[in-house]
Amino acid sequence: MRTMAVFGAVLCAAGVLASGPAAADEPAPVPGTGPCVTDPPPVHEPLVPKTLEVPIPYPVVTVLPPEPPAPQPVREETVLPDDPCRNPCPDLTDQPDPPPSVARRLGIPELLLNPQPFYFALPAPGAVPPPPAPEPVQPPVDPAPQSPAPAAPRVGEVREVAKQTGASSINRTDKRWQVQGTDLGIMWESAPGEIAMAFGDTVGTNFHPPGGMGGDWRSNVLAFSTDRELSDGVTFDRMVTDGRCHAAEILSSRKMDNVEITTIPTSGFAIGSRQLLSYMSIRTWHSAPGTFYTNYGGIAYSDDGGSTWTEDPHARWDNIFGVSNFQVSAMVPQGDHVYLFGTPNTRLGAVGLARVPKDQVLNTTAYQYWRDGAWTPVGGAAAATPVVDAPAGELSVRFDAERGVWQMSYLDTAKAAIVVREASSPQGVWSPSTPTVSVLDYPELYGGFIHPWSRGGDLYFTITTWSDYNVYLMHAELG
Repeated sequence: MRTMAVFGAVLCAAGVLASGPAAADEPAPVPGTGPCVTDPPPVHEPLVPKTLEVPIPYPVVTVLPPEPPAPQPVREETVLPDDPCRNPCPDLTDQPDPPPSVARRLGIPELLLNPQPFYFALPAPGAVPPPPAPEPVQPPVDPAPQSPAPAAPRVGEVREVAKQTGASSINRTDKRWQVQGTDLGIMWESAPGEIAMAFGDTVGTNFHPPGGMGGDWRSNVLAFSTDRELSDGVTFDRMVTDGRCHAAEILSSRKMDNVEITTIPTSGFAIGSRQLLSYMSIRTWHSAPGTFYTNYGGIAYSDDGGSTWTEDPHARWDNIFGVSNFQVSAMVPQGDHVYLFGTPNTRLGAVGLARVPKDQVLNTTAYQYWRDGAWTPVGGAAAATPVVDAPAGELSVRFDAERGVWQMSYLDTAKAAIVVREASSPQGVWSPSTPTVSVLDYPELYGGFIHPWSRGGDLYFTITTWSDYNVYLMHAELG
């Protein structure tokens, strides 16, 4: 399952050798920093880390000022060399390694204790009122019977295709965009012939897994690709940048634990020239073990091709008492509607379903929720009947137009695997699930986001492992 890494390194080496000598005004290739002839193939980090950073929350009582307007985004493009083995910004990215600690010299993990404030915030007066909400509508109740369940997908060989992010990845994101560690890799067709790929919490300097530990923290970043040859990985054309060789944070967050620690993309889609992104506002990661707590699930949009984004203040599903649905969502446009699949916060809930006309996607009063065989606004999100039973985490859903079926991929914590299901209609009945990648092969596994250009029996999807804290493209053969 991991033979691809050597193959990818050989392919890149062949490309370097065929490209001829470097021009006099270009820097020489830097050894050990990309998928080049001089590099070792990427390897997965061991479960016993070299460095273990332990956050130590301490309470802070504060008066929370009104949420400021989103900062005016800064965007600056960097002209990058076509050859990924050339480092475009060595002055920014070639920093010397710190001297090894005593623990490292002894061959044991280095333990870093990191005190962090955990806020108990009292609201301050003077909040700026949001702009007017969309005009409320009264959607009808429409029948929506379920279709027969198809057989469980048959999964054949599964292989790791390419490391997409980080050091020694096919995109050399550590050197080209100062993305050393990141996760998720959520994909959608942003324009004809173009794929967008969104990532979660991202770190640059002093990256030390497991997890997103290090400096230059950004809550999310965004890449674009026109690469249709998926069998050797997804090559990025560009990322949204705010400085030279620096991927920009596209959705801001307060970065205050127990207020809003971060904002994480959950799915993306396009309606015409508008890009839309569902996301979750994370209140804290420090809830019950293996869980997290959200403020709300929301929708952001971009009208400039994904360069800058607006978090709509009304397109939100608040997390009431920590149990509300549609906190972690996957949104899929199909026909005249956008379908909203969602779970509560954590990776342990069931999947609910809603739909909305495409031209009303930012108006939460226009949503119909699937409930006992009908699309209905009655009861709202809380009344939605599960279409897939718990546990389901980090949904990825698409409509496979070529086969006329719906596909769903997610982390099933009971099976300890990424699984895939299929259905003839979004409300199901969904097929039994079939594992694609197991924690037996990839410990600390999560993700499972489907590439929209998967075709027929070729299912491409991304995964992340906590020990690596980087994104890998996988391929599964479906029978």
